[in-house]
Amino acid sequence: MKITKVAKIPVKENPHKVDARMMYDKESAQAVHIQLNPGESLKPHITPVDVFF
Repeated sequence: MKITKVAKIPVKENPHKVDARMMYDKESAQAVHIQLNPGESLKPHITPVDVFF
């Protein structure tokens, strides 16, 4: 088992300008931790893969 501490993962630059951190990145799946602070939101977009929240 790999223990990942979100606070130690660098913030990934993104078009939404929010705190997004890549926790897992493999060909079969990705897991991104997104923190939305008060007043922040994601811009409308289409994702060509399955997602979970």
